[in-house]
Amino acid sequence: MRFPLSFLLVWLLTGASHAWAAPAPPDTLHPTSPDRLLRYTYANDFFYRTDYYFTQGMTLTLVLPSLAHLPTQRLLLRGPAGSTQYHGLTLRYHGFTPLRIQDPFIRVGDRPYAAYMYASFFRVSNQLTQRQRLTSALEVGFIGPAALGKEFQTAIHRATNDPTPRGWDYQIQTDAVLGYRLGYERQLLAAGGVAEVIGTAEASLGTLYTHASAGAQLRMGLLQPYFSSLGVAGATSRAGQQQWQLYAHTSLEGRLVGYNATLQGGLLNQSNPYVLAAGGVERAVLRNTTGLAVAYKGFSLAANSTWVSPEFAGGRTHRWGQLAITAAF
Repeated sequence: MRFPLSFLLVWLLTGASHAWAAPAPPDTLHPTSPDRLLRYTYANDFFYRTDYYFTQGMTLTLVLPSLAHLPTQRLLLRGPAGSTQYHGLTLRYHGFTPLRIQDPFIRVGDRPYAAYMYASFFRVSNQLTQRQRLTSALEVGFIGPAALGKEFQTAIHRATNDPTPRGWDYQIQTDAVLGYRLGYERQLLAAGGVAEVIGTAEASLGTLYTHASAGAQLRMGLLQPYFSSLGVAGATSRAGQQQWQLYAHTSLEGRLVGYNATLQGGLLNQSNPYVLAAGGVERAVLRNTTGLAVAYKGFSLAANSTWVSPEFAGGRTHRWGQLAITAAF
């Protein structure tokens, strides 16, 4: 299974490298933003001095007008006529462990070891005047040992002189990640250019996560309008806007869970040493993210804290921190 998955990722990413230099096809009904954006995030629960459940994650996001040439973009929604298009690619890694990583055996009733890595090919259809945004994404990758969850965590613990994780041999085995995600955001309230409330909704159908969610986000401070960019804008797009941003934000999301492969294993490979039964998965989950962001022109730095309610029967609530660096050019 690893060969065809790797071949597909290489083929798609090769298309992305060619797209870097190619001009985007013209579309007068759905103009493409000239912004080019690079974002890196790192998340870890050591910010709260814990080492279990969601333990580490990284993303690398690239937004380029020329990524419109990727074959995957034909499967993504353009949104209403007149909406500005952003074409992007995110590479994502996440790792998960049970409550005690020092135990060299399966902790029955606890979260399984799991790690995944996938590419998310996305299109954002943004309407500044209507204060709304539609995001669609195709996700392709894999879950299992090839994601290097054991190697990542072992190397970090060795460098920090922390206990060596001993249960990764029982992790969820290699399986395909294939999914489609839709997200919708709309401004609900605004106050004098210093506060906004954004309503959110999302649905995901796939072999990794299948869920539906709804929520809201509050932003307060010195900020540009939420729908004016993807956080920061390139030199052309930010003309006439304030150069500095400094704001706080908090969001609350409720999620109905249909399937979670990090708990239940993949859909195609049933040879996992340990997974949770469907009845052990919590079907309603709450998530809160709160943070601070500072930005100047096309550069931003953000620090966030995320709290999530128990995801399985007998589980605990959990918190982790995240740092994000974004540059627009």
